[in-house]
Amino acid sequence: MSEFIPTDSFFYTYILIPLLIFLARISDQSIGTLRIIFVSKGFKVIGPLLGFFEVIIWLLAMGQIMQHLNNVWCYLAYGGGFATGNYIGMRLEERLSLGTVLVRIIPKKDTTKLIENLRNEKFGVTYLDAKGGKGPVNIILTIVKRKQLPKVASIINEHNPNAFYTVEELKTVNEGVMPLETNNTIFKRLTQSRKNK
Repeated sequence: MSEFIPTDSFFYTYILIPLLIFLARISDQSIGTLRIIFVSKGFKVIGPLLGFFEVIIWLLAMGQIMQHLNNVWCYLAYGGGFATGNYIGMRLEERLSLGTVLVRIIPKKDTTKLIENLRNEKFGVTYLDAKGGKGPVNIILTIVKRKQLPKVASIINEHNPNAFYTVEELKTVNEGVMPLETNNTIFKRLTQSRKNK
């Protein structure tokens, strides 16, 4: 690189190096956030693979920091990249919508149409009678893929607006009734080994 840009120039020292550190930290922190999510959800192949790339990029960024200890812009770029990488990692995880969730619904009115509609959409539904603070209530439970959560929420809001419901992450689900997924993406094939182990 020194053939094109002198290493003692202002541009190299105060713009290019901090920019590269910033981009490296965004990359490794985004990967790191995804790695933690994949490991917590039991993806045994993708988690370690992401960890490999995360640490290589981190070492490159740290190497540049150590070579430019007197450059405060490198420190700012390092911290800014870390924060931005966390944000981007969380946004990526939201877009991937990984995992399975339990939706617990406590409707405020008759549940017949709500249960019927959830079942028509092939969601498994379990319901039980309970006693709430204001008297008898029904509790409806359904376990769905996280990416199906917006559809479930729209069904709840259509048939039982203002119903109280909670969503909990689940690590493992065995058996049950869930809508079939027809798409077979590269990501899905890569993560298939999780189920086989």
